[in-house]
Amino acid sequence: MTTHTRNEPAGRRIDALLDEYGESHQNATNKFIHWICVPVIVWTVTALLWSLPVPAAFEAYPYLNWSTIVIALATIYYLTLSIPLAFGMAVIGLICSLINSGYGLPFPLWQTALGVFVVAWTGQFVGHKIEGKKPSFFKDIQFLLIGPAWLLHFLYRKTGIPY
Repeated sequence: MTTHTRNEPAGRRIDALLDEYGESHQNATNKFIHWICVPVIVWTVTALLWSLPVPAAFEAYPYLNWSTIVIALATIYYLTLSIPLAFGMAVIGLICSLINSGYGLPFPLWQTALGVFVVAWTGQFVGHKIEGKKPSFFKDIQFLLIGPAWLLHFLYRKTGIPY
């Protein structure tokens, strides 16, 4: 299944990755589950990383923590694939950071994130059981980063934003 449009150059690495990821995401129920669970997992990972203790050198900078460092590194990876998708993923990282910094539930952030993470991954595996195909990251770990971009590229296509 080809996901790129005529306005986008063929043969780009991002297109190949999105196409390969899409091969194990054909079932409508699995796709629906991914639309819920993938963004939730992205947030939970940032929240868990946000919760890790930081070195004293980081403490002078309120938003410098393991989460923002990983978001920056992931954005660099996305830049190697697609500048528009990298921008979108950076915005998503910013939104996750704002959620994490404003978190106010009575349970620690890491506890909430861990519980939600387990539920969301359970949903992902149920979706793949329904699909009848293993998750793409079993073949190549980079697909853990492609999943969120795969969803974002659909939003871009729907709104006419080239990726």
